[in-house]
Amino acid sequence: MLPLIIEPAQLEQELSNPKLLLIDLCNEQTYRAGHIPNAHSVLPQEIMAGTPPAVGKQPDEARLTALFSRLGLTAEHHVVVYDDEGGGWAGRMIWLLDVIGHQKYSYLNGGLLAWKAANFPLTEHLPSPQAAPFKLHVNHQFSVDIDDILAELGSKDFVVWDARSPAEYCGEKVFAQKAGHIPGAINCEWTQLMDQQRQLRIRDDAKAVLASLGIDRSKTIVTHCQTHHRSGFTYLVGKTLGFSIRAYPGSWSEWGNHPNTPVDL
Repeated sequence: MLPLIIEPAQLEQELSNPKLLLIDLCNEQTYRAGHIPNAHSVLPQEIMAGTPPAVGKQPDEARLTALFSRLGLTAEHHVVVYDDEGGGWAGRMIWLLDVIGHQKYSYLNGGLLAWKAANFPLTEHLPSPQAAPFKLHVNHQFSVDIDDILAELGSKDFVVWDARSPAEYCGEKVFAQKAGHIPGAINCEWTQLMDQQRQLRIRDDAKAVLASLGIDRSKTIVTHCQTHHRSGFTYLVGKTLGFSIRAYPGSWSEWGNHPNTPVDL
């Protein structure tokens, strides 16, 4: 069994493993220019509902069934995900795997950037389709909605982790009808937990950084951003640290456009 976070050298030794399902979350141009051998492309728009205003909600069951049938996902597969931006899309895919009940997965630390830095091979060859029927079972315990958050606001054991920029959090940048943040939310922008000197790997001191802000294992944590893209990474970080963490896929695009949601500046 591979660990949740793997390094390029570990993955390179597993590439011939028939039970490995490697998923590339880069854009199509990047994928076609060179990807890790045997990696299957999943475009970011395939793992989002795309319906305004809350475009980041999970796709409907028909789309999820079609996606994982195309990939040929089975219970025996160990999925490894990566992207080229530090883990936002890859982390969102891990959340989606949790949602469908498949918890045999890993994240390639540093993604495509770390793979290239290690001088491991890339290919333009497209892997052969391994399509197989997939039976979907949605697990709702990894997601929350507006009512779930409203029910917990003010609880000392509950915290909202806002992964947006400080300017969005403070209402200086506005991408919805309302500006600001969910009352009591703690802001830690997703990029703050990436090691800029090590191909955007997860920072070794991520636990201490978050603890200094009041985000730790003693709390039940919900993370969000604008569309649950950036918070895909913070969800992943939370899992690596053993947090009790869930995602709010509606994120600010839903909360900030809802007529009855409270906000702070």
